[in-house]
Amino acid sequence: MEKKKFKITKKKIIIIIGIIILILLAIIAIAIYMYLNTSEKEVKKPKKEEPEQVEVPVEEKKLTIVDEDSNQRPIAVMIDNNIGNGRHAGLQDSYINYEIIVEGGLTRIMALFKDKDVSLIGPVRSSRHYFLDYALESDAIYAHYGWSTYAQNDIKYLNVNNINGLYDSAPFWRDTTISAPHNVFTSIDKLYAYATQKNYNTTSTNWKLLNYTTDEVNLNTPISTTTQTNPETGEKTTIPITREGLLTANTVIIPYSYYQNRSYTYDSKRKVYLRYMNNTPHLDKTTGAQLYYKNIIIEKVRNSLLDNEGRQDLDTTGTGEGYYITNGYALPIYWTKSGRSAKTIYKYSDGSEVKINDGNTFIQIMPTTYTPTIS
Repeated sequence: MEKKKFKITKKKIIIIIGIIILILLAIIAIAIYMYLNTSEKEVKKPKKEEPEQVEVPVEEKKLTIVDEDSNQRPIAVMIDNNIGNGRHAGLQDSYINYEIIVEGGLTRIMALFKDKDVSLIGPVRSSRHYFLDYALESDAIYAHYGWSTYAQNDIKYLNVNNINGLYDSAPFWRDTTISAPHNVFTSIDKLYAYATQKNYNTTSTNWKLLNYTTDEVNLNTPISTTTQTNPETGEKTTIPITREGLLTANTVIIPYSYYQNRSYTYDSKRKVYLRYMNNTPHLDKTTGAQLYYKNIIIEKVRNSLLDNEGRQDLDTTGTGEGYYITNGYALPIYWTKSGRSAKTIYKYSDGSEVKINDGNTFIQIMPTTYTPTIS
C-alpha cells in the first residue's frame, strides 16, 4: 500500500511561523512580567538621609578681667592712701592693685589698668622706688605726681617709661574742692595720649603677670585621695586630700603698722571680698559702693628704714612667704622674684604654680614683722 506524502503547504508554514511568534511573544511577556514583579519586591524604601554630623567647635573661654588678645601696655598709677575711705577713684576698675608700706607706718597703692577706659583715677601721689619693681614686672608705663630722691634716681637708672605730674602736667588736673596734695586726678585716655606724645610704646607682649585661669579655682578642692581601712570591720573609706595648710577665709586682717590695717570679709553670694581700711568699709568715690576683689595675695616682704625722713627700703627680690585667698579659703604660698624687673612667681609648697581666678586682685605686700589673721 503506498504511503501518503505529508505535504507542507505555504499556508501551513505561515500558520507555524505565526504560532512560533505567538509563543515567543508570550514568553517575552511572561519574562517582562516576572522581571517587573521581582524588581518591585526587591526595591527597598529609600533610607532617610541622616543629617550630616557637623562638629561644632567648643567656644574657648576668655578672661573677663583683661583682654588676652589685646597687647595694650598697662599703666601703673601711684595712689594716695592717706585720705578718707570714700575718696579713691578707679580702684574698682584696676585689674591689679599693690599696697605697700611707706614712711610713718602709712601705705600707698599702685593700681594697674589695661583694656578699660577709666575716666577718673586718683588721687595721684608721688613715687617710691620699690614700687618700680612691681610696675616693671608688668612692663607698665609708670604714672605719678612727684618722687622721692631714691625713686628719681632709680627711674633714670632703670630707664622707666614714666609720666611725672610735676613736669608732665597735661594728663593731670586738680580738684579744687579738695585740699592739696590729695587732689590730683587723671584718666586712662589722657595718660595713653600723653605716653604717645612722649614716644613710649603703648603696646607690649610682656604684660602678663598672674597665672590666670578661666576655670573656677576652689582651694578646698581635693588634689588626691587616700584609702583608710577600719581595723575592726575591714571596711575601706576613701578620704579626700586637700593642699597642706588650707584655711577658711571668711575674714582676713592684714596689719601694716600699729595703727594701720587692711581687712576683707567674704561675700559668699557674689564670691568676692569686701575691702576695709582700719575696720571701715573702703568706698568708691564715684559710686559710693564698697570696693570688692576676687583674689587677695599676701606677700610678706622685709622692710627697713632708709633715712631720717622714715623712708623705707624693701627686699623685693629673692623669696618669701604669703597666702593666696579666693572663694572663701586661703592657702600658704611662697613668692620668688629673681630681679627688680623680673616677674614675681607664686607657688604652693609642692612647687606647683598658683592658678589665679579670673577677677581683680589686691596684692598686699606686708612687713614680715606682722602676721595676718585669717579665719
